[in-house]
Amino acid sequence: MWWWLGALVVFALGAYLAWTSARVDRLHRRAAAAGRALDAHLLRRAAAAAVLAEERYATELYAAARIALDAGPDEREAAENDLTRQLRLTGLSPDEPAAAAVIAASRRLALARQVHTDLVRGALFARNRQIVRLFRMARQHEWPGYFDIDDPILAIQPDLPVR
Repeated sequence: MWWWLGALVVFALGAYLAWTSARVDRLHRRAAAAGRALDAHLLRRAAAAAVLAEERYATELYAAARIALDAGPDEREAAENDLTRQLRLTGLSPDEPAAAAVIAASRRLALARQVHTDLVRGALFARNRQIVRLFRMARQHEWPGYFDIDDPILAIQPDLPVR
């Protein structure tokens, strides 16, 4: 009779460990997917900024956009911060199609960055749980990392002259 209780405890513990392992895997996959989506939004914003710079003959903005497009993983954050600073110095009017594209891309980038940050936080929280570390459930996944850049939301400044 006691073996039923023992078998039930072993089954419940196995089910809990399998559920926890699946959750850790799912959180890491979602964080990686959010990182890829964030990268795509970064590229879209840099491409839209390059188009805007070509239309306005803004060499500094074009250089920052090209650097952001060509940046490797190690230098990506600095390049994106530089592009954000250059975009803030540029007067953006929603009436101009190229500027409206940059504003829309920046808003989407801010949302993608927030989603990525939330998913990385969740994956790191799950990874640091004691049972996950004890059974090494996250050993097959790399440590997810945050992407720290300035807030990419751009203020619309219609009173600034267009260069």
